[in-house]
Amino acid sequence: MVYSSLELTCADGIATLTFNRPKALNALNSTLLEELADALDSIRADESIRVLILTGAGEKAFIAGADITEIATLTPLAAKKFAQFGQDIISKLQGLAIPAIAAVNGYALGGGCEMALACDFIYASEKALFGLPEITLGLIPGFGGTQRLPRLIGANRAKEMIFTGQHLTATEAQAIGLVNKIFAPEELQAAVEKVAKLIATKGKASLCAAKQTVGQGLNTDLTTGLSIERDAFALCLANPDSKEGTSAFLEKRKPVFTGELNS
Repeated sequence: MVYSSLELTCADGIATLTFNRPKALNALNSTLLEELADALDSIRADESIRVLILTGAGEKAFIAGADITEIATLTPLAAKKFAQFGQDIISKLQGLAIPAIAAVNGYALGGGCEMALACDFIYASEKALFGLPEITLGLIPGFGGTQRLPRLIGANRAKEMIFTGQHLTATEAQAIGLVNKIFAPEELQAAVEKVAKLIATKGKASLCAAKQTVGQGLNTDLTTGLSIERDAFALCLANPDSKEGTSAFLEKRKPVFTGELNS
């Protein structure tokens, strides 16, 4: 599929998805969401990809939100379908077996903030701004913001952001646990690529097991979570990467992981 609103590149085990509507501040419309769904399917099917980076084209925005010109024309039934469409695709992002990193280079508002929340962690430019401003339009977040944000930063802080619609600077977002690290704008992409390259050197089976175990464990009690961890740990031993990793340690050399998920 040829994309008009996205760019997808893959190299050295790293896929980079760039939201590419800079004149519209990379706002999410139906076309972009459809292309994103296709791109995520391609990434999921590519066994060579071990980590995904998401970022926005231009210097101003990661994603400035959903396209208001499209939302303004929706009937209630169409709005429900649009929200379902966006939720499904962002859930598909969160459900990827591989780690996903958001490189937030500017506005991450509304749907843009919700997109970043579905990633495993966020690195941000000093110029980044985060927020769920839907309340200022007489709306609420519709792509998962009311559910993922409280799970990440706690209910009270999330409600404050949602009720006020106010923006957070990168520093404020880091202080409440929304952002992991902050970089100068010109250093952000290199910093994200550096950590992505580090992650890409790890075994894909263990990366996927770690992501799945954390995700499933957060949605259950500690005892059940520990059981999930035990099972995932044991299954890692069935993959050849575990033998390579332990052998490399004992032989005092760097491991070279080549195992696939279905090994």
